[in-house]
Amino acid sequence: MSALRLLQRTPTPAAPGPGPMPDSLLRALDITIGRRVDSLLAGDYRSTLHGDGTELAQVRPYVPGDDVRRIDWNVTARTGEPHVRVHLAERVLVTWLVLDTSPSMSFGTGERRKADVADGVAVAVGHIATRRGNRLGITTFGDRKPVTLPPHQGRSGLIGLLAALDREPEQERVGATSLGAALARTGAIARQRGIVAVVSDFRGPLDWRRPLLELMSRHEVLAIEIRDPREQELPDVGELWLVDPETGRQVRVDTRDAALRERFATAAAEERSGVARVLSALGVPHVVLSTSGDWLRQLALFLGARR
Repeated sequence: MSALRLLQRTPTPAAPGPGPMPDSLLRALDITIGRRVDSLLAGDYRSTLHGDGTELAQVRPYVPGDDVRRIDWNVTARTGEPHVRVHLAERVLVTWLVLDTSPSMSFGTGERRKADVADGVAVAVGHIATRRGNRLGITTFGDRKPVTLPPHQGRSGLIGLLAALDREPEQERVGATSLGAALARTGAIARQRGIVAVVSDFRGPLDWRRPLLELMSRHEVLAIEIRDPREQELPDVGELWLVDPETGRQVRVDTRDAALRERFATAAAEERSGVARVLSALGVPHVVLSTSGDWLRQLALFLGARR
């Protein structure tokens, strides 16, 4: 790995933001975010998947393999061509939250750490996903002891989410995070069609294209990327040691070098653009939330656009 490559994958060291949130604070955050989501996002999130259900989505011409029990005889008689009814999937949906808990998520130089934003996103998604009997499943990745909780309804789903969030951050080096392995594991356990929300900084090897494609064949996938502004540029503060929190690799740089700062910014921007291009090419809805600013409003606008 070249020095420049190492630079673009490692944040600058900084004092972490708020530590692990106690259960009482998480419950208060659940209530606060729930009220804000209700005010920002009118109506329930709706899946675009078709399947068994009672709400008609469309009537289309029959194709070999369609269930003949779904033939709409009125339209068939009117057009002279067999047509079938296609319904929206049942409103009792299963949402899987794939949450990045790798050491790189502990970085933050803005108002909070990336992990703090990810936790808030998890609570907001959990609030929406457990409405009206819908179910929420959780799987974490990036540390030595990933957690997988099967889907539960209502408060049970949220309680499981809060328990998954209430964990000490990983202290030991765990190696580069493999999002691809996490998506493959999710696809193996998420059998019922539904929604998969991936909350991550999407840093590490681009090993996730194929498992993401396989996941999309069954589920509707959302990509929620968490960034910190300092990851995209170096400050002019003299000599620094840059450390990859997941592998422990270090590099010493002199940030007074304007050319170095420019190369760093260019490489960092290209890396982020590469992630965005892959997601766009696959047709995955993608939003970027920052540790600085009102991340919740951006999330609500993103989810609102997906209704």
